[in-house]
Amino acid sequence: MNGFDDREKAFETKFAKDQELAFRVTARRNRLLGEWAASLMGLTKEETDAYAKAVVQADFEEAGDEDVIRKVLGDLVSAGVDMDDARIRAALGDKMAEARRQFMQEG
Repeated sequence: MNGFDDREKAFETKFAKDQELAFRVTARRNRLLGEWAASLMGLTKEETDAYAKAVVQADFEEAGDEDVIRKVLGDLVSAGVDMDDARIRAALGDKMAEARRQFMQEG
């Protein structure tokens, strides 16, 4: 029985680490997306940093990516940037790949 308990504990530990990594990669992706959107809006370095943090925070509103997409699209359109949902989703995919690359290089 002890071997089973050890194996179960190992699976639980791996699951927790995988979940933490997924959370960190998604947060990095959202930050990168915020920086991308800020550059399109012509924000200063300080404004860019604050905006990127706001995009990361927006992801806590609901499950999935819709809250982030809605925020960034709304902000870009409000700033007069010609943008649509498909371009934001494409950028989100690009930033996810970039975030994963960054974590792989760090680890």
